[in-house]
Amino acid sequence: MSAALPADAADDVEIAPLTEPADGVGPVVDTPAAFARVVSAFAAGTGPVAADAERASGYRYGQATYLVQVRRAGAGTALVDPVPLPDLSALSEAVGDAEWVLHAASQDLPGFTEHGLRPARLFDTELAARLLGMPRVGLAAVVADTLGLGLAKEHSAVDWSTRPLPEDWLRYAALDVEVLVDVRDVLAARLEEAGKSDWAAQEFEHVRTLSPPPPRVEPWRRTSGTHTVKGRRRLAVVRSLWEAREANARQRDVSPGRVLPDRAIVAAAKALPRTVPQLVALPEFATKGARRRAPAWQQAIDAALALDEDALPSTRGPRTDAPPPPRTWTDRDPVAARRLDAARDVVAELSRQHTVPAENLVQPDALRRLCWTPPEPAGATEIADFLRDRRVREWQIELLAPRLAAAFAAV
Repeated sequence: MSAALPADAADDVEIAPLTEPADGVGPVVDTPAAFARVVSAFAAGTGPVAADAERASGYRYGQATYLVQVRRAGAGTALVDPVPLPDLSALSEAVGDAEWVLHAASQDLPGFTEHGLRPARLFDTELAARLLGMPRVGLAAVVADTLGLGLAKEHSAVDWSTRPLPEDWLRYAALDVEVLVDVRDVLAARLEEAGKSDWAAQEFEHVRTLSPPPPRVEPWRRTSGTHTVKGRRRLAVVRSLWEAREANARQRDVSPGRVLPDRAIVAAAKALPRTVPQLVALPEFATKGARRRAPAWQQAIDAALALDEDALPSTRGPRTDAPPPPRTWTDRDPVAARRLDAARDVVAELSRQHTVPAENLVQPDALRRLCWTPPEPAGATEIADFLRDRRVREWQIELLAPRLAAAFAAV
């Protein structure tokens, strides 16, 4: 294994390509007997568990996990197929309270939870890189920075639901966990040197214990281009086509964008075709798949056109407790607008001072809510309680609360 590189030296050395796992690529674990052997090996292994997962985003409906990669000293690497083995909880039980090392853990943990994989402790190499102010935090960039190794990412967007998985894809998957623990060790040392180890521990635990977000209200409004659709009737067409597409995609287990692109939904909402020939005359419906399913799409459009006025969606969107868009604050509440400007200045200065991205100091939504409806009085203690209620971490509160209180007092 290459020696760890100093944080400022990675750009000055030649990167050695990492092309083969040290132990080769073993067979995919897809039977109970093979998985039982993996569980036994990992129970006997030592140290952290490096883990990763592959999905079929853009190909399949939802975010199901189609491959789980794990590695531990003394146990080697295992590539586990969770489709025939949906319950992987025995692996979590086998490693007990061992630390799990993931890169961008928030992406993989929901899928892990579905399969019974629940880390007792976590180290997130992407989050660590962010807290260290590294300019690039993708896995390949972090591996290059910390170890001087080149990790190819050419298979990151392939259809991992493919069976059997090609050998070169499996090699790629194995390499994703090959050096993850070594990267963790370098980053942990850097965090300690920067005085950020406790910050990182709080962030890792926050990610590990984070509850899944609630279902989105009126998710159809996230259709790309909806902001260009004017009028409630046309918005009803967007909603109806989106719902029809979701039902079709779910039934076929296909990514909704492959069933019907967002641009086609928006084009139909603007044109309001009354017949199938009018619909397929739109350039966005010229593909073979869109034309084949055109009667179903026209049926969804007709349903929206037939709605009574009181059944049409609002042009303003669903009511929420979120503050209004900041661009409107100057007119609606000039004092709140000045608070937000002052708060952003505080966050920007702390970001520069501690070399941490602003979004990792405080979530923009929490900051906006604080500035729109601050506690009374808006002292450091009250602001700290406000932020704590929104799961802002203690290290962030310690940095932010006194400075925000001073900034608000000056507004």
